[in-house]
Amino acid sequence: MGEAMSAEFDTVAEWTAEVARDLGPDFYTPAGCRGSGNPAALDWLVDELALGAGESFLDCGAGVGGPAAYAVQQRAVEPVLVDPEGGACRAARSLFGWPAAQASASKLPFGDDIFDAAWSLGVLCTVPDQSGLLTELRRVVRAPGRIGLLVFLAEEQLSPQDQPEGNRFPTEASLQQLLFDAGLTIASRVKTADLTEIPEQWQSKMDAVEEALQRRHGHKRPWQLAEEQSDEMGRLLGDGLVTGHVLSLRFHE
Repeated sequence: MGEAMSAEFDTVAEWTAEVARDLGPDFYTPAGCRGSGNPAALDWLVDELALGAGESFLDCGAGVGGPAAYAVQQRAVEPVLVDPEGGACRAARSLFGWPAAQASASKLPFGDDIFDAAWSLGVLCTVPDQSGLLTELRRVVRAPGRIGLLVFLAEEQLSPQDQPEGNRFPTEASLQQLLFDAGLTIASRVKTADLTEIPEQWQSKMDAVEEALQRRHGHKRPWQLAEEQSDEMGRLLGDGLVTGHVLSLRFHE
């Protein structure tokens, strides 16, 4: 993982948890959702995956753990978190106390058919082995394969220099091929642009976290690198070169 990606998902993850702890428990979940946490997308996935109380649930590439916390609040699932960065795992454990394993998404440390459902949010474009991530999700989730993805797709194939460091955005065609090869199919989908906006109360908490992070760490290189990554992603989305999609997957018959 490159310097900018490591800064965002390792160092800044621990800073985010520190800020959230100082602000209080009401800020934990919004803080943990920085970057992938529109509640409308999470609500859509919770419903489409038909998550239920007591079900085993994997968040692959969980970061600070906010989306998993949201799933627990909505449906009382039993979460397990995986992230390749130690800082993210420590941050998630400190805020929420759930199991958080440091591991590659393309080599999950679990047996076959362990989880009732799983999701991986904003992760596919950041891993070198995209096929491996999807194949591993299919392996560890029980039939019928309730798997959710938040993916960012390039409208046309982008050159490496046109993508933020550590990102490789699939196109619609290459995504379909990746899913087919992994034995997965799209049951339903929605564009992130078509979802309702982040509620004001939620946004105000995220803003408070952001302001505290900027105040404490804005002069430090890891924060600046993470912000540059975020700005570049915002430009690609704003220009329509990349679009966000939320997918509910099942095993391919």
